[in-house]
Amino acid sequence: MEEEEESEIASELLPFVRIYKSGHIKRFSGNEIIPPSLDPLNDVITKDVIYSPDLNLSVRLFLPHKSISDNTKLPLLIYIHGGAWIIESPFSPIYHNYLTEVTKSANCLTVSIQYRRAPENPVPAAYEDSWLAIQWIYSHVNRSGSEDWINEYADFKKVYLAGDSAGGNMCHHMAVKAGEEKLDLRFKGIVIVHPAFWSKDPIDEEDVQDGEIRNGIGEVWEKLVSPNSVDGVDDPLFNVNGYGSGFDELSCEKVLVAVAGKDVFVRQGLGYAAKLEKSEWGGEVEVVLEEDEGHVFHLQNPESEKALKFFKKFVEFITC
Repeated sequence: MEEEEESEIASELLPFVRIYKSGHIKRFSGNEIIPPSLDPLNDVITKDVIYSPDLNLSVRLFLPHKSISDNTKLPLLIYIHGGAWIIESPFSPIYHNYLTEVTKSANCLTVSIQYRRAPENPVPAAYEDSWLAIQWIYSHVNRSGSEDWINEYADFKKVYLAGDSAGGNMCHHMAVKAGEEKLDLRFKGIVIVHPAFWSKDPIDEEDVQDGEIRNGIGEVWEKLVSPNSVDGVDDPLFNVNGYGSGFDELSCEKVLVAVAGKDVFVRQGLGYAAKLEKSEWGGEVEVVLEEDEGHVFHLQNPESEKALKFFKKFVEFITC
């Protein structure tokens, strides 16, 4: 009987998950894990540290091996991974490998955040966890935190926050929250890559008009990611452009917004950059557009010419 229940599908939304009547959830990607290692991989060492014992959530830290003997402070990169709030983790090969390269090239200390994922833990769990992790990281400002690598190597005058897709969305909200709560927590810059911003209706005539595509994205948000959202995809967490989610409070000096011309989120990303420039925030906005590329192309094919071009831009942004 149990095997029969396990085989009965309650619902599925491809390419993300299948949910069985037993409650078991099968993810179709992002399940592979690379373990951390204190043996240098491409001159970078890694380790996992629990930041929330109650939720059993960790961060993965990346440190250039040469920094151990250099004894110098490094820029601190905080990264929030993508995956539609449903798949992937800091331990996935796609993120582990990419951030290893970023850490080496930028000579920075990187902290990649694990957060609870939908549908088991719907939004706002991912936002709450990311904020908790950022607070934990900043608890090390006076070297009073529990993690030696952060105490020893992090330069808190050069903290950058970055993320892609769902992680790009959350980067915006984390920077806004830092500003709204009037904390002594200001990022040097944030990198928002192919951000997952959306709305029930197109934001302009060039935004996606196809009803099937718009309904498909809405279905993922409303059925899996945030089923309790009163306004559906017009939830202020998702419809950042429509609800003006605290642009003036953004707690950073500069923002790099990366968009891709063949990405369904491209118009939302461009609209975000334009709205930020018109706000009273007062920082610098830079937009990078790759017309002929799709969503997170730089992660899917990191050795391509355009991916390497963006990689160089990303590294320059967090080192200048």
